[in-house]
Amino acid sequence: MSARDEILRRVRSALTDVEPDPDPVAAPRGAAPADLVSHFAERVADYRATVVRCTADEVGAAVAAALPAGARVVVPPGLPEVVAARLSDVRVDDGLSAAELDQVDAVITGCRVAVAETGTIVLDHAPGQGRRALTLVPDRHVCVVRADQVVADVPDAVAALDPGRPLTWISGPSATSDIELDRVEGVHGPRVLHVIVVGEIEQR
Repeated sequence: MSARDEILRRVRSALTDVEPDPDPVAAPRGAAPADLVSHFAERVADYRATVVRCTADEVGAAVAAALPAGARVVVPPGLPEVVAARLSDVRVDDGLSAAELDQVDAVITGCRVAVAETGTIVLDHAPGQGRRALTLVPDRHVCVVRADQVVADVPDAVAALDPGRPLTWISGPSATSDIELDRVEGVHGPRVLHVIVVGEIEQR
């Protein structure tokens, strides 16, 4: 018997006398898109990331505002031109080395899906998202998320993903804590995460 089989046998044995819940409460689904986007923005902000919402016509300006003046920027092949249209020093990644990536100030990418419940962004490194090194080495990551890419929870995100592709799950800027729980940012990824959510702004 394998270790997995043994663990499952013990779980089944422990649950033998447990009565199933006669009225299980389903996770809330079907929230309005505007509510999902608002919830996503709140959760991302909880991770100390900066979140900006804009319309499609404003995305170029929002990206430019997310970067310091004169920032050297790298973008993946396939990123829509309108995203970086207002930037002057932009380089398209053509296989830059880690040392070369370390010399740029920021990377701009899109994403595959975003999770409202957890504030997580998922990249599958398709065109417009770049290879994994591109989103790990530069100190600032500006990620553009379309409102229609935001889903309610992790199961919804998994259903929208291709398990055969490489996946990077991002929940806030890179951070870790030492034994005294002092937070240190930028240890194993970008120190700054700036998320731009593109879609019509909800009118209140």
